Amino acid sequence: MEQEVIETKQHDVRYSWVSTSRFLFYLEVFAMVAFLVGGSYGLYTHRYKGHPKVSIPDNTLYSPKYK
Repeated sequence: MEQEVIETKQHDVRYSWVSTSRFLFYLEVFAMVAFLVGGSYGLYTHRYKGHPKVSIPDNTLYSPKYK
């Protein structure tokens, strides 16, 4: 009976704090890397692609040109 309880304690999350904390550490590292890569990819795909060619009316220039 005592042998049976010890075997189940090794596989139970409540009794095996070392394996649980290791699992949670790796899960946290994976989540942080996933968010970092995902955020970087999102910023890369929605980056500013340069100045567009905008036509400015002549009457709104610093020295306006009227007809």
